Amino acid sequence: MKFFTSAIIAASGNSTRMGLEISKQLINLCGKPTIEHTLSAFENCDVIDEIVVVCRECDMDSIKAIATKFSKLKAVVTGGDTRDKSVSNGVKACSDVAQFFAIHDGARPLVRVDDITKVVTSAYENKACTLGNAVTDTIKVVDDSNTIIATPDRATLKAVQTPQVFERELYLKAIDNAVTKKLSVTDDCSMVEALNVDVKIVLGSAENIKLTTVTDITFAEAILKSREI
Repeated sequence: MKFFTSAIIAASGNSTRMGLEISKQLINLCGKPTIEHTLSAFENCDVIDEIVVVCRECDMDSIKAIATKFSKLKAVVTGGDTRDKSVSNGVKACSDVAQFFAIHDGARPLVRVDDITKVVTSAYENKACTLGNAVTDTIKVVDDSNTIIATPDRATLKAVQTPQVFERELYLKAIDNAVTKKLSVTDDCSMVEALNVDVKIVLGSAENIKLTTVTDITFAEAILKSREI
C-alpha cells in the first residue's frame, strides 16, 4: 500500500565546520550545487509525493532558484534556531494529506533512490524508520580527560543516516514533546525515542555521507564520478 509521503529537506545548518564563505548546500559538486543532487534523488523516487526545503534566510533566494526546477517541490521555508523548530516549520508547509514525513539532511547529496524507497516503505509497516549503516571502526567511550573507560560491542552499533521516516501523528507528537520538555536532540529519531517508541534501522549505502568538512567534498565528488562510469 502506498501512503502520501512528504520529504522535508533540512538545509538550514550554519556550515560552521566546513569553514567556507558559502553554505554547504550551495557547494559545487561535479558541476551542480549540493542541494540539487539531494533534491534529484527525492524527485526521482516514486514513494515521495512532495518536497519541502527548510533553509536559512540568507540562502533562500539561491535555494529557491534551484528547487523550483523540481516538479515535486511544495515549498521552501526558513528554519528556526534549533533542529526541531526548523523541521517543525517544514512540517507546517507540507500538505494536510501527508501521512508520512521523510526527513533528510540537505548535506547528504549521495543518498540513493532505492535506499529512500526501502526506508519509506519500511516505515509504512513500522511507523518509525531510519537509514543506517554498520560501524566499521572500534568505538571507545571516554571521560572528560579523553581516557578510555569502555569499549562497546561493535556488533550492537549502527551509524545513523537520513532520511528518517515517521508516521504523521507520531512525529507531530514527538515534536510537541521535544518542545515542551526542551529536549536537546541531534536527530529526529531521538525525538521519537523520547516517547519510548521503537525506531527500526534499515541498512543503506555507505556512500550516503554527510558533508561536514572540506575533506568530505573530495570524497563526495569521487563517489559521484564513480557512478558515471
